[in-house]
Amino acid sequence: MSLTDQINQDIKDAMRAKEAGKLNALRAIKSALLLEATSGNGDITEEKEVAILQKLYKQRIDAAKIFIEQNREDLATDEQTQADVIKTYLPEMMSEDAVREVVAATISQLGATGPADMGKVMGPTMGKLKGKAEGALISKVVKEELGKL
Repeated sequence: MSLTDQINQDIKDAMRAKEAGKLNALRAIKSALLLEATSGNGDITEEKEVAILQKLYKQRIDAAKIFIEQNREDLATDEQTQADVIKTYLPEMMSEDAVREVVAATISQLGATGPADMGKVMGPTMGKLKGKAEGALISKVVKEELGKL
């Protein structure tokens, strides 16, 4: 079953169960997928679907943080609920230890010698871990590993 079919089925289920928060998140996912499909960029690959879901998830998390800073707990709760729903459709993210192994292998492969090689290491590492780990985590691990050299 494709992601679009799964989302459509889950929308029906959420409507029947009268789950407003889940329904809003599912409609946002469906909207983003339809927008991408009709933009003329060809078929939506699984990689594009994951990128769209990650973007939607990050938007919801960032919005929730802003609402918390502004003492708007009601809006923050809505955004967090939507983020939780979106996260269920994302693939499992790699742990920090797994990211650290990939970063260490990349550093040794490229022969990086210190923090000055950050850009040299980040490009290939981001390519290997795209969709599998968050960019902030990758950056943090690369800095730490290069700092050890």
